[in-house]
Amino acid sequence: MLPSTAFAEAQSSDTIRPAFRAEIPNIPGKTISAVVVDYPPGGKTSSHHHAPSAFVTGYVLSGSIRSQVDDGKVQVFHAGEHWHEQPGAHHPISENASATEPARLLAIFVADSSETELTTIDKK
Repeated sequence: MLPSTAFAEAQSSDTIRPAFRAEIPNIPGKTISAVVVDYPPGGKTSSHHHAPSAFVTGYVLSGSIRSQVDDGKVQVFHAGEHWHEQPGAHHPISENASATEPARLLAIFVADSSETELTTIDKK
């Protein structure tokens, strides 16, 4: 079963597709999974949190992504660049940095295998 996300329920303008999910054989109880996030020009994902056990790596496949994790500084990452998010991190900003070009992000999660909700949209 691929990871579940709550993104679709939010006021987001992105498209999220599961990419893969696999148990990690040498780390019992852990799973690696990934989703591909496609942002249209000016698109964004609503502010969200990741699962308490989920270590996340964001890797920009194309375009540029503006991101903020927890209270860190807002940064722009370009194709081929990445960042990490600690378990339970708050992700207040995740958006396409361009108003004219699309962007694509690969989000990779290492989490407890029992975690089925890897992303939860913040309540308004």
